[in-house]
Amino acid sequence: MHIPPYDNCNKPIVEAGNSCVPLNYFNIVKLTEGESFSYQIDGYETCVVPATGTIDVATCGQSFESIGDRGVDVWDGEPEGVYVPTGTEARLTCRSSSAEVFVAGARHDDVLEPFAVTKDELDVVQYGSDDTKTHRKIKHILGQKQAGRVGRLLVSELFTVGNGGWSGFPSHKHDTDRLPDETRHDETYNFRFRPHYGSGLQMLQREDNQPGDAYHIVNGSTICLDRGYHPCVVLPGYEMYYFTILGGLSQRGLVQYFQPTHAEQLKTIPGIMDMVAKFK
Repeated sequence: MHIPPYDNCNKPIVEAGNSCVPLNYFNIVKLTEGESFSYQIDGYETCVVPATGTIDVATCGQSFESIGDRGVDVWDGEPEGVYVPTGTEARLTCRSSSAEVFVAGARHDDVLEPFAVTKDELDVVQYGSDDTKTHRKIKHILGQKQAGRVGRLLVSELFTVGNGGWSGFPSHKHDTDRLPDETRHDETYNFRFRPHYGSGLQMLQREDNQPGDAYHIVNGSTICLDRGYHPCVVLPGYEMYYFTILGGLSQRGLVQYFQPTHAEQLKTIPGIMDMVAKFK
């Protein structure tokens, strides 16, 4: 499902219990200096990540100050975030002239402890190559390093490296719990392009070797993925970013099932298995 960019007025873009991706939650909150926003979502753990600007986050009687330091866009600095436990109130207060804040969530029942992830605690992996048109960098905010501290939520930022190219290839899916081959993880993306008028395509092939759908994604597009193989591509001459939310049904670790038709391509992409391991 493609949700075109719009002014959501700080209301969830993907609400709790969404019919397409019930394991996910997503909101974009825009604030000006000194302005605050509070939320509490029963049954969902969340992670607060400033796309731009700096915020303080108060939750569970703790205060995490000066989170985020990016300027004009998501390429202008490194991400930071705060984990907010299931069903607990969080209050976000803007400390910069303005801030755009991603709130990512996954369904989970247990109440854990809040914590901050600073830029020096990111788990970064880069793989692919210019030759294979698959060169990209992933910055894990809630990734392998946070195992044991988070219930079902994985949060990352993905960047194409260079201008143009593919992401999420070889085509893979994660819509069925059938370990050890695959896990059910709902996934939600929010895309950004540099320059901002760039664009790309999100493919969604629900059955191997059968025609699927393609969505024209632009700056601010949100994609919800419930099932199927889902590579995406950015036009030549542009850079692409997408904020990634994964929520697992039975476990946090993601097990991707690569499309048999294209599985041989795994041998052509440098470092791809290191990327796969980081989502475990």
